[in-house]
Amino acid sequence: MERLVFLFPGQGSQYVGMGMEMAAEFSEAAEVFAEANSALNSPLSDVIWGGPAEQLAQTEITQPAILTMSVAVLRVLAKHGIAPAATAGLSLGEYTALVAADALCFDKAVCLVRERGRLMQAAVPAGRGAVAAVMGLDSAVVEQACLASREVGVVAIANYNCPGQVVIAGEVPAVDAALGKCTELGAKRAVKLPVSAPFHTSLLGSAGEALRLHLDRASISPLRLPVVSNVTANYHTDVSLVDSLVAQVSSPVRFEESVRRLLADGYKHFVEVGPGNTLASFVKRIDKDVNVFSVGDRAGLVKLLGCLA
Repeated sequence: MERLVFLFPGQGSQYVGMGMEMAAEFSEAAEVFAEANSALNSPLSDVIWGGPAEQLAQTEITQPAILTMSVAVLRVLAKHGIAPAATAGLSLGEYTALVAADALCFDKAVCLVRERGRLMQAAVPAGRGAVAAVMGLDSAVVEQACLASREVGVVAIANYNCPGQVVIAGEVPAVDAALGKCTELGAKRAVKLPVSAPFHTSLLGSAGEALRLHLDRASISPLRLPVVSNVTANYHTDVSLVDSLVAQVSSPVRFEESVRRLLADGYKHFVEVGPGNTLASFVKRIDKDVNVFSVGDRAGLVKLLGCLA
């Protein structure tokens, strides 16, 4: 099997105990959690492995936690001689993709995403924003529902995940109005998610600009591998990388388009690296004929190794 694409998950994939099994079995994984604790000057691994879940779900903790767990798995894969030919991620996961491409070193990345999480959460006052999933409608129909609801506030598609599944976000009245319109238009499901901040909408513009200072200090190196941008669904360039990461905070995540770009370039084998298997399910809905694996624990690793043998 050749030309593997590594995909890295974003916020929402976390769970208490993630990565503990890998760290217990592989010193490479354990070292990543220790590196994160040292870089952050905080016992992040205690929260990841022991919870409580409510603390792990705090954005400024969730983002470095998922990055850490994903990089731990990445290093275990490297130990087994498994490396990507290209990478992509969903929102936060784009930073893990940049670590995989050697554009960011891990200790800088884990501090950077903690600041990113703080800035994103603080950008909109609690109670003002809402996020919702809409399933069973074409994205163009959902876009029209959002446009028709903007008379009561900001609302837009925040994530284009896969055919028939998008996430919308914005101000509470506008999200409620758009959900009602989507239900009227025949959505199979239109439901709010337990996320308070309207990530990847214009409401986060100030957070993106505030993040620029931290990105400028992050010592970003030239990309060693192709990394697909959430914002453009095209490959990052070294010149435009910082601007793209700034824009990503307040721009929709074009995951479906990103996967289609990779498919068009001949990539047919995808490995989701990190907690959960959400991205793997998205890829299968985009193209049911591709090979997709999820590696977040030993069972997933064993399955991938068996297929590569």
